[in-house]
Amino acid sequence: MSEAHVDPTREQFDAFKALPRDRPILMINLVRYRERAAYPDGHPYAVEDLSGADAYRRYSKESGPIFARVGGTILWSGRPEVVLTGPTHERWDAAFIARYPHAGAFLEMVTDPAYRAAVVNRQAAVLTSRLIRCAERSDGNGVKFG
Repeated sequence: MSEAHVDPTREQFDAFKALPRDRPILMINLVRYRERAAYPDGHPYAVEDLSGADAYRRYSKESGPIFARVGGTILWSGRPEVVLTGPTHERWDAAFIARYPHAGAFLEMVTDPAYRAAVVNRQAAVLTSRLIRCAERSDGNGVKFG
């Protein structure tokens, strides 16, 4: 497997923050779980034998109320089956698109103390991921077929 991507680098987060914060954003999420969750030593959950998928479900349950409070919604979710274009070694267990009313809502969520406590579950669960910020198209110039 190539390099793992679980959390953004400082440079990636700075690039995110440099973009406009006052318009809706979509976040494309691709997630591959660890076979077994990997909590830090000494964490209360470290003694549990959880799968990565179970730890991600725990993350979703704990972070869900914060996501909803900031106005986040899931527009689509699915289970990837095969990569048709792209590196064939990449395999994803979950894919979804989250919408935030504005980038500030995402920043509010990730800095919330309860979210920061919940994110340890995501870090324990995820082997690698992709998180791609997208702007909504309002100009009608999206992809068209036919």
